[in-house]
Formats: sequence, structure tokens, C-alpha cells
Amino acid sequence: MPIFKFIHAADVHLDSPLTGLERYEGAPVDEIRGATRHAFDNLINLAIEEKVDFVLLAGDLYDGDWKDYNTGLYFMERMGRLQEAGIRVYMITGNHDASSQITKNLRLPDNVTVFSINAPEQVVLEDLKVAIYGQGFATRAVTDDISQAYPQGDTQYFNIGLLHTCLTGKPGHESYAPCTVDGLRSKRYQYWALGHVHKREVVSQQPWIVFPGNIQGRHIREIGAKGCTLVTVDHGEVAEVEHRNLDVMRWALCELDVANTDTADEVYDTISAALQTTLDEAEGLPVAVRLVLKGACAAHTGLHAEHERWVHEYRALATRLGGAGLWLEKVAIKTRPSVSIDEALDREDALSQLLRGIRDMELDDSALAELANEMATFRKKLHAAIPAGEDRYDPADPEQLRDTLEDIKALLLNRLLSTEHDS
Repeated sequence: MPIFKFIHAADVHLDSPLTGLERYEGAPVDEIRGATRHAFDNLINLAIEEKVDFVLLAGDLYDGDWKDYNTGLYFMERMGRLQEAGIRVYMITGNHDASSQITKNLRLPDNVTVFSINAPEQVVLEDLKVAIYGQGFATRAVTDDISQAYPQGDTQYFNIGLLHTCLTGKPGHESYAPCTVDGLRSKRYQYWALGHVHKREVVSQQPWIVFPGNIQGRHIREIGAKGCTLVTVDHGEVAEVEHRNLDVMRWALCELDVANTDTADEVYDTISAALQTTLDEAEGLPVAVRLVLKGACAAHTGLHAEHERWVHEYRALATRLGGAGLWLEKVAIKTRPSVSIDEALDREDALSQLLRGIRDMELDDSALAELANEMATFRKKLHAAIPAGEDRYDPADPEQLRDTLEDIKALLLNRLLSTEHDS
């Protein structure tokens, strides 16, 4: 068998908007809107530079139906570049670009093959002694283990399975096309090119079962470097599997415990050092940061009393450190007073009683669930007023309610402390 190389990419979500930044003053809106295309351009350039033999796209090339034909025209032009370089492309559809989701289409170049949505299909590359197997999604919600119908690997070829799947289940991802590692191994393929999970993961090396992650983070839940997997095969064996970055901007979560700080200025200095580290780790790319301050500190009362001022101070700090290359996507001040909450709970007044009630609700999951159900009913009445988006606040989510209760406790404790101080 000859030596060859291929790229495995997934979850491009072409022309998907990046959420959480466009509302921020000074954010480069045009760059944000074009991020997925720029990342895909990087993939095309990498394929040409590395002289790969073929590219695998494991589902969710598109984020849904095209808004217009410009998305399709862009993709066709990039496929034309690969065709000129002699690079073939093999792709399946996923839940976002399932056949039922896409109403527009254009004729594909000859170098692009889309696998069937009705049953597993095999494509053989005789010049490379490679057999590729795949099946796309006919509808958005494929809940069957479609990998079971994939044929057994052929010992005369290097076998690759192309599959859009949640595997045995991944947090934050719908349970589509579930399957097991043992089930995939039973097919005796040398490489499984998976898609759907947006975080890179090498599930197995015997055989290779890989989620490459998406090529560009689109919101704060998709942090860190994003890209594709470059695979080198030498005489029928996987010789090298490399992650290659493709993203053009990064997302980062900066959670700081400021328990050892005494003043707001010390908190500011701590944030400054952490943001500089985050900027350095972004490898020269623009980075959007969610800043979360935690811990019991003496500066707590001042931070909450002048909340708006400090949020803007931190935004200004980010601009000073990174210019147009660093933004704060969100600032969450979740500090606590350095005074023990138990001391406040021991008091016998109305605020203390309310604080005790919230504490008890926090500890009682059934009460929290009941409140979430009540809020779900309330939310339906205000549905039109609730903004859409990846990071919207959902009052019917028990975990978000739990965070809200923590904020209320902090406010009540502040009030108790200030009352005590005034007296």
C-alpha cells in the first residue's frame, strides 16, 4: 500500500454566526461574521500545502438551510481550488445539514462525493488502496445506531468509517446516531472519522476513533484552539495523527478566585495578570474572554456596590492590554463577603429569615425543580420578550436558577452587613 495523507474535519457550520460579541461596543463585527469562512479557508490552504490526497468532512458542513445561494457559491469555489490541486473530498450530512434541513443546492464539482442518506455506502480509491464507508442524516434527529449497518472492513484496503454521532453520549450534544466504541471496533476499520462533538477527542488508538472538534469556536462554550486532524498512513498503518489549528479567533473562560485580595485595586491587578496570560496563550489570535470573579473577599461589598463601574473598568483594561485583539464577552462578579454567612443566618430579622429560606431551597433539589417548572409556565407567557441566542438566560433551567439564588443570597447578605454597619 502507498503512503498517503488525508485531513479529517467536521462541524464547519459554514456562515454560522458567532454569538455574544456583536452587542459589545468596539467588537470587529465583520471579522466575527466571517470567522467560519476564514477558518474554512485555512482548511483549504492546509490541504493544498500538505498535498493531502483527500479531505473528509464528517457532517454539519452547514449550520442549516442557506439564507441565500452565496453560502453554496462560496463552498463550490473552495472545492474548485481543491479540484485544481487534485484533492478529492468525501462528506456526509449531519443533524444541522440533514437532507430535510436543506432546501437549496448547487451541482457539486466532480472531486466531491456526498454519501447516501438511505444506507451506508462504500467508495473505493484503488490508487491508494482505501475504502471509505459513510451514511449521512436524512432528517435532523437520527436516533438509531446507523453504524450497525456499516459493512465489515476489507483486508485488502485501509478502511475508514465516516460517521456523525454522539457515540455513547456527550454533555451538551443531542443523542444522535448513538453507538459504542466496541461496536465501531467490530467493523475492523483502521480509522473512524467522527463528527458532531465540538471538542477534539481521540477516543481510541486501536483502532483510531477521533472527534476532530469544530474548526472555529462560535460561542463561550467552545473554548480553546479549534481545527482539524491531519493523518499520515504508511503501508496500511496509521503513522501519524496531528491536530492542526484552523481558527481565526479564540474563546476563553477566565475564572479567578480573588479570596486573597483585600481591595478592589488588588482584584484589578489580579485580573490584569490573568488577562495578559490568556492573551499570550491565544497564540496571536484575537480572543474573547468571559471573566468570572469568585471567592470570599474583603472587596466584595465595594465590587457589588459599584458593579457597573467595575465591569467597565475591566472592559477598559482588556482594551488597554489587547487593543482590538481582546474583548470581554461577559463579566460575572460572583464574589462573597469575607464574613461567614452562618453569622448572618443566626440573626432573627426578616432579611435573615429570607436568606435561610433561599439557602434551604438551594439544598432541596425537589423545591428547585418545582420552582423551575413554575418558571417554565411563566416563560411561555413571555416567550416573545425573551431574547434568543446561545447564551440567553433561561429561568426554567434549574442550574441557572441555582446561580440566580446565589446572586440573591449575596445581595441579601450585603444588605444585612450594611444594616449592621449603619446601626
